Amino acid sequence: MRSRWLVGFVMAGVVALAGCSKSADVTLYKPGVYKGPVDPLVEKQRSPQQQEALLARFNQVQTDR
Repeated sequence: MRSRWLVGFVMAGVVALAGCSKSADVTLYKPGVYKGPVDPLVEKQRSPQQQEALLARFNQVQTDR
């Protein structure tokens, strides 16, 4: 019985220490500056035809509000 408590205590300690580990894969970016891969939709959003299509689609579902 005592060995089960000891094993449980050791396992709880291992889990607690695992939560304290430091992750090194964090990337910090400047706010408001996108530095990810090139997004093809950005150029498409600038076209007037795309803006009209989005506005029409928006108005189709927002008529009840």
